Amino acid sequence: MTDFTISLAGKNIGVSAMHETTKKFCQNYLTEAEPDFTVVICQEDIEFERLKSAEEDALEQIPTRQFSDRYLETLALYRKLAKGMLDYGAVVFHGSVLAYEGRAYLFTALSGTGKTTHSRLWLKNIPGCHILNGDKPLLRVTEDGVFACGTPWQGKEGYGCNEMLPLEAICVLERDRTNHIEPISFRDGMNTLIQQTNRPTEPALLIKTLDLIGKIGTGVKLYRLGCNMEDEAAFCSFEGMRADRGGNDKL
Repeated sequence: MTDFTISLAGKNIGVSAMHETTKKFCQNYLTEAEPDFTVVICQEDIEFERLKSAEEDALEQIPTRQFSDRYLETLALYRKLAKGMLDYGAVVFHGSVLAYEGRAYLFTALSGTGKTTHSRLWLKNIPGCHILNGDKPLLRVTEDGVFACGTPWQGKEGYGCNEMLPLEAICVLERDRTNHIEPISFRDGMNTLIQQTNRPTEPALLIKTLDLIGKIGTGVKLYRLGCNMEDEAAFCSFEGMRADRGGNDKL
């Protein structure tokens, strides 16, 4: 076993892992601070992740993928952390978070829609922006608002950094021939927010999750973006979301 502590979303989590590679996976989030809570990973947790992966492959009608225990341990850690962070007002969300001038902008969509491509368009066309997390950020609800927080789970591209920034907007991305963006209500965006949030099966934890989704959906501006994969799409989303700040950001 290897024991270490990581800092996520302003909270310190003690980790007792089976493989040293898990500590290396979390290396940019290590801290010497006292943990607020601790998670322990055992072989049973790893086998659960292997079973879940096989079930997903069967649903998608693809050959069963074979993953190492070391990789599956990172998934088990992710699952346990997601549950523990609910007590601190944080949920794991599936999306790509861009940072610009100290504010965070989250793009979410079904897999394969183009979140990563759109993030790259921002990097190419919006000077000074960077990716806070490319796959699974934490969203934390606090008295000071909603914050987007980096995690080690950054997707296959490995886009991300250890930051915690105020979340300015969540944008639901959809493919379209032309680029257009409009504000939407929580009612209009609720199903997507629920689908893209990590949802535990335990009833008490699910209730906490849904409560936090409600606070995020009503505390952050929501948009729907129809976009193609051309440079103009980045300008459309950037200018559309920044316009509500009272500025006139044109690039």
